[in-house]
Formats: sequence, structure tokens, C-alpha cells
Amino acid sequence: MATDYDTPRTADIEDASEQSLEALKARRADAAADLGDDVDPFETELGLPGADLAGEELNVRVLPRQADEFTCTQCYLVHHRSQLVDERRMICRDCAA
Repeated sequence: MATDYDTPRTADIEDASEQSLEALKARRADAAADLGDDVDPFETELGLPGADLAGEELNVRVLPRQADEFTCTQCYLVHHRSQLVDERRMICRDCAA
């Protein structure tokens, strides 16, 4: 079914004109109240910049380069052999592009 987008939208205009000024002000006040000082749930999970991490210790297990991996001579990252583009220069697919 085709839609004629050039026809005036009278239904939306009528709904907007029927609302009273007081109702619009009340809706705006409710929206402003919702923007209060609520704590973002993601902020509680993330470590924010400037946080004191002096007492924290980071433990990371580092594995040596495996037999099916290589170190790119351009970016110095360890990649899987499938990412190797130039075997003579030892360059990964990302650096060759």
C-alpha cells in the first residue's frame, strides 16, 4: 500500500492543539524532575579517571609467543599466522593495508 507523504497531517496537529498549556507545563516539569541526580548504573561498574588505585595490584598471565603466531615488524603485535601477508618482511594484514 502506497503512502502519500505530501498530504497534511491533521491528526497530529489536532492532538497538539487540544492539549492545554497547563498539561504541557506539567509534562515538562515531570521530564525535568526525571533528570535529577540519579546515579548512572554504568558509572558504578566502571573505574573513573582519577580514582585512587594505589592499593590495587594487577595480575596478568603472559604467555610466550606460540608456534602458530608471529610478531609484526610494523606494529609489534603478536598475530596468528593467518594474518601474515608478507613472510619476508613479517607484516600483518592490518599494516599491509
